[in-house]
Amino acid sequence: MSLGLAAALKLDEAAEVAKIAERIRELLRDHLHRRGLVVAISGGIDSSVCAALAVRAVGSERVFGLLLPERDSASESTIRGRKMVERLGIAHEEFDIAPVLDALGCYRWRDTAIQNVFPAYADGWKNKIVIAGGQTGHFNFFKLVVQSPEGRIFEERLDSKNYLQIVAATNFKQRVRKTVEYFHADRLHYAVVGTPNRLEYDQGFFVKNGDGSADLKPIAHLYKTQVYTLARYLELPGEICTAQPTTDTYSMVQGQDEFYFALPYDQMDIALLAYNNGEPVAALAAELGIGDEQAEFIYRDIQAKRKTTAMLHWPAIPMETVNGPNTKLPAMS
Repeated sequence: MSLGLAAALKLDEAAEVAKIAERIRELLRDHLHRRGLVVAISGGIDSSVCAALAVRAVGSERVFGLLLPERDSASESTIRGRKMVERLGIAHEEFDIAPVLDALGCYRWRDTAIQNVFPAYADGWKNKIVIAGGQTGHFNFFKLVVQSPEGRIFEERLDSKNYLQIVAATNFKQRVRKTVEYFHADRLHYAVVGTPNRLEYDQGFFVKNGDGSADLKPIAHLYKTQVYTLARYLELPGEICTAQPTTDTYSMVQGQDEFYFALPYDQMDIALLAYNNGEPVAALAAELGIGDEQAEFIYRDIQAKRKTTAMLHWPAIPMETVNGPNTKLPAMS
């Protein structure tokens, strides 16, 4: 990869942290009228950086952390989350949401759909969904991958009905977590911090009324590469600074590029930056060392994801304009 577009991702880390911290304080003081911040910390890079930025903005005594594992969460994620709250010195609570998810039917609905594809799937098996086609320039489709207790791997292309049911069931996880976050926000009179980076925010990689719901989103303007840069600047634990992005949603290890993005995050950052800057397909192809056809597909995929996920950003739409409520976003200072 050449240094042309990659160089545009470089940050003045001190200035960026100061800017974000000041904006958080401004929003809390002048718009949200809350006295602190709630951050759910998964042990991944994004939530960890957001928690550290929250502490920089308002101090550790006004930040409340939540660790919200469930049955499919990786133990390493919870361990990293614990290290993070200890490093920051913030009050926190660890709450296993699995019993709530079980009562809602999350695992039952998911497993029923999986068994429609793999009838032998049962307790002790693991699963994940992966995206296919995109990295070779073909249309995206989804495959279901399962692993037996003996370690055998099976995979099949997913039909839309079972795909949608599996995703709908797993979306319970993000929505239950957000319910817990807002309980503590209401209890403490705090605001909820959302943790998407620019890739996730732009490409709709979040659950509406789940991890997409928040009062402020400190890193939504930062590419994933830049979030890693801030993590190192903020001196977060080494295992967080080097952790690879995963969904931590399915019982098998699942990278974000496996499930959603057409490329690994560092290349996807370059692709989105090139698209946002109006760079021609040939420039992206040269930057990533790929063919023009694949670069063209990546641009089309960015466009398609923006179009199909636009409604995730929208609030509920009234049938007519309702005068009175102030629904405009606070202006950037």
